[in-house]
Amino acid sequence: MTDIVDKQTRSRMMSGIRGKNTKPELVVRQALHARGFRYRLHRKDLAGKPDITLPRYNAVVFINGCFWHGHSCHLFKWPKTRREFWRSKIGANQERDRKSIETLLDRGWRVFILWECSVKNARAESLASVIDDLSSWITGSSCFGETSPARP
Repeated sequence: MTDIVDKQTRSRMMSGIRGKNTKPELVVRQALHARGFRYRLHRKDLAGKPDITLPRYNAVVFINGCFWHGHSCHLFKWPKTRREFWRSKIGANQERDRKSIETLLDRGWRVFILWECSVKNARAESLASVIDDLSSWITGSSCFGETSPARP
């Protein structure tokens, strides 16, 4: 099946997809800052360039888009066109994520994965719950944490 839009339109659409400073990132960063956490952004010297690094707590947070990282939630669906391309692309993203997490854990960092579905279109109380969980994890001692899949 061919693309439903021309190449220029698809290029413009894809160029609008950000890798940094996404809406979920901004929401989480604002909430953490309001709770008194201070952090660094996108450290290039760490595996995977974590979205948020909290050196005081030896913790990093990845805020992953559900589609690009193949999350098992309502926001992820396999595209109907170019199936091999997308399986390869998303599979490579997942493998890279796995290696980055493994490297960070081996180097003594604590890792938290926050999924887009847990903050996107979330009501205030459910967003507060996600931030509570993240805050508790940051100040705790667990090496790995992750938000659970959101329900539609």
